[in-house]
Amino acid sequence: MKKRILLLAGGQSGEHEVSLMSARSVLSALPRDQFDVTPVVISPQGRWLPPTDTARALETGQAIPGGDLVLHRAASAEGYDAVFPLLHGPMGEDGTIQGLLTLAGIPFVGSGVLGSAVSMDKVMTKQVLASVGVAQVAWRLAVRGEWQTRPEEVEARAGELGFPLFVKPANLGSSVGISKVSRPEDLHSALDLAFSLDRRVILEAMTPHKPREVEVGILGNDAPVASPVGELRFDADFYDYETKYTEGRAQMHIPAPLPAEVAERVRSLALTAFRALDCAGLARVDFFYVEETGELFLNEVNTMPGFTTTSMYPKLFGAAGLSYSELVTRLIELALERR
Repeated sequence: MKKRILLLAGGQSGEHEVSLMSARSVLSALPRDQFDVTPVVISPQGRWLPPTDTARALETGQAIPGGDLVLHRAASAEGYDAVFPLLHGPMGEDGTIQGLLTLAGIPFVGSGVLGSAVSMDKVMTKQVLASVGVAQVAWRLAVRGEWQTRPEEVEARAGELGFPLFVKPANLGSSVGISKVSRPEDLHSALDLAFSLDRRVILEAMTPHKPREVEVGILGNDAPVASPVGELRFDADFYDYETKYTEGRAQMHIPAPLPAEVAERVRSLALTAFRALDCAGLARVDFFYVEETGELFLNEVNTMPGFTTTSMYPKLFGAAGLSYSELVTRLIELALERR
């Protein structure tokens, strides 16, 4: 019998449209002889849309305001064998939807509550990975309350790292709210932006030389495997939202032109991070590689990376011989395996 799959897309984060693009790709790739797929779009306001509005959202790629909250069989996930929560960023990749599905007793693709929440929060990710010896660039934490009452302490922390540095909201994806701060006089506006989006903000030092950005995909549960290593190249100061989602601004190189020893270190460190964070199903692990010194610094872990046919994660496993359709099928198998 076909497995009944609920495909969730959209969501309340700034990556709503990206999620819709990913969902269209997955929807067309899941083998129809194996799966009966029902897509449901969650509006930017958090409403689960009925089938007509879901179809329109997937067709047009537009963020739909949504009307009344829809409590139908699809929205409650009742009667489905598994859920594919193809949601990026807060309120989707951070353990919230995973908690709902866990309470409902329904298998789902990807990491559970713990792995999703810890990987989404950059502070927690850094603290966990430090405990297992995974190298990261120097960083400091600031919280909104102290920025409002004791800004000089936050500024002093930034001074300890030196300039230029990066200011990042702790719980957002796709480079949303990130600023590169080259001068002390630009710090205030960068912190205001980051704190307008999150209560916790990371101050992050730059590497002494411009690093190469390399990424690796992980697939599996208790016996995960790593993909070949890929590299992103772009002309912008950093991999910001515009560079990430504007065609032609960045180029993927798979496999990355790295020494074999470096590529193997990247894969090994990515697997260490995946296990330490209690991830499951899939993740994309991003690193900075400083060619001049041979250093590797883990940048971030994405437990539900972009999933269009041209996204890095599917491309990485495509280079390993796994087609897009085979990859999404395997992810559902891994979800059912964890039941």
